[in-house]
Amino acid sequence: MHIKPPIQAIPSFGLFQKVDLLRLDLLHPIVSGNKFYKLRHYIEFALAKGVSTVASFGGPYSNHIVALAYTAKEAGLKSIGYIRTNADEPMTPSLKEAKAYGMELVYSGRTDFQSKKEAILQSSEAMTDCYFIDEGGYGIVGAKGAATILTENNTTQYDYIICAVGTGTMLAGIINAAEPNQKIIGIPVLKNEGSIESEINALLEDKNRPYTLLHQFHQGGYAKTNPMMLDFMNRLWDAEKIPTDVVYTSKLLFGMAQLIKENYFEKNATILVIHSGGLQGNRSLPEGSLKF
Repeated sequence: MHIKPPIQAIPSFGLFQKVDLLRLDLLHPIVSGNKFYKLRHYIEFALAKGVSTVASFGGPYSNHIVALAYTAKEAGLKSIGYIRTNADEPMTPSLKEAKAYGMELVYSGRTDFQSKKEAILQSSEAMTDCYFIDEGGYGIVGAKGAATILTENNTTQYDYIICAVGTGTMLAGIINAAEPNQKIIGIPVLKNEGSIESEINALLEDKNRPYTLLHQFHQGGYAKTNPMMLDFMNRLWDAEKIPTDVVYTSKLLFGMAQLIKENYFEKNATILVIHSGGLQGNRSLPEGSLKF
């Protein structure tokens, strides 16, 4: 279903350090990046339970929703997506794609989405024919899958491993699988996300395993961007042919560039940045905003 992701050097970042990028975005044209890893065990569990349907939650440009719709179809399962939007709003390209893969879309509105989600998850415990996955694949099962990002790829030689943080599931999996000497850094993409550390800690096998969250690169909040960031994304494409998205990877790599300028890393450090894939958020931009 997927290829072994290549590791690409980023020469323009590596003035005094060796900076490489694990290109999870090249894994699969639809189940892009970390979604493959986070979903793999959920789908296995659903099939083992003998259910006919998987269900989850997400926004109108959700990488997770598109990936789940496709993965479920490939596994012979039906899928339901509870979407943070209203039925009378124009259908986004991402939702059209998910629907084309057979996903039933349920519009939950933009207000009180989290409380509605929690109510659905609680009531789902009584359902026997539908397996529910939390938003973004959050959970111990998702973190177990995310751990295979490291265990299936050659990453033991790096001093630092750095990734973007949404739900924290990927970061938790990476922390669980990292070598004891490796320093793990997460760059959250949400503003004022006070609960993210506790959500990550809930998924850790070793609660005392250190890691660092750098909160200064969110650019105003989830899916927020600005002309400076779009210019950065285009310049990065020109220099390194690395496609990024406005939600996660642009903030991750912009943050990396800033940290290098600020001499955050010691000289000769080896750094692995994880490109988590998923460019669905770019579909929200005006046509022609990006060169790729």
